[in-house]
Amino acid sequence: MRRVDSSVATVFRNLAITKQLNFLLGSGTSLPAIPLMGNLTNEELLNKVSLISREILKDRSENDLVNSTQNTYNNFIQTIIDLLNLSNSRQAPKNINIFTTNYDLFVEKAIDNVAQNNRFVFNDGASGYFRRILDSTNYNRTVSYRGLNNNYLNEMPSISLIKPHGSMNWIRQNDDIRILSKVSSEPVIVPPTGFEAEETFLQNHFYEMLRIFQLELDKPQSVLFVIGFSFQDKHIGKMVKRALQNPELVVYVFGYSNDDREKILNNLDFDEERMNFRIVTPKDISNKADLNITLEWLTSVLNGTFPEENLDDDE
Repeated sequence: MRRVDSSVATVFRNLAITKQLNFLLGSGTSLPAIPLMGNLTNEELLNKVSLISREILKDRSENDLVNSTQNTYNNFIQTIIDLLNLSNSRQAPKNINIFTTNYDLFVEKAIDNVAQNNRFVFNDGASGYFRRILDSTNYNRTVSYRGLNNNYLNEMPSISLIKPHGSMNWIRQNDDIRILSKVSSEPVIVPPTGFEAEETFLQNHFYEMLRIFQLELDKPQSVLFVIGFSFQDKHIGKMVKRALQNPELVVYVFGYSNDDREKILNNLDFDEERMNFRIVTPKDISNKADLNITLEWLTSVLNGTFPEENLDDDE
């Protein structure tokens, strides 16, 4: 069985620092606070996400699962800010794109938490102050810090959050989508009905979010890390397959368990991996039977705290 090189942490860190970095986060990244879609009915799922999102927005939740999951997201955001600070803006823009099909507010809360001790720009596509309206033209902006004496200009690290399936804090107002600082009673989301593609492309705002996803993957020297996502959303799978025609794009899909490789290949209608499309499962990393690849694991690899002795050499 092919194994990832023992310097996997260094490889992924170097990619994150030197390439245009993108993440695609699926429902698996919000475990254990929110169960996977397949374990709940659509109504149960939406009620659960709404309830958990309200817990997320509290200063301190009494729900231990919410706190644990939030801590994972906090560490993830802190890690990618640290990576941005190490990157060279002459090689690649100091921006990281986070695409997520999740409706919950874990990323937004993590941004709020990490921003207390770090200087960076957060872009969720909204403009305005009291009335924040979503507009895809607000992406792809660069913000620089000018020295007090105008003697230097440094690009600020920035994180762009793109939610192609909507969010629990979005509300429709006429022909606009407004982003609230609370959970909406009627959130603008693509319901998990099995017809996500139709719902998405019928609504211009969601189409624009996916268009940004496609454009980012078409850029030279790009890398996409996929985690918690098995490509059951066929329209996103088609976009990734199309993007793989870009020879400078590298896609790494991290499977939670060893069974996920076959599932991911089947969902994409692939017979095997590609030169620029690689699937990483626990058995590619270690012989340890209890290893699962989670957002927490990927964060530890990217921040260099994952012990080398837990990694196997090539066989």
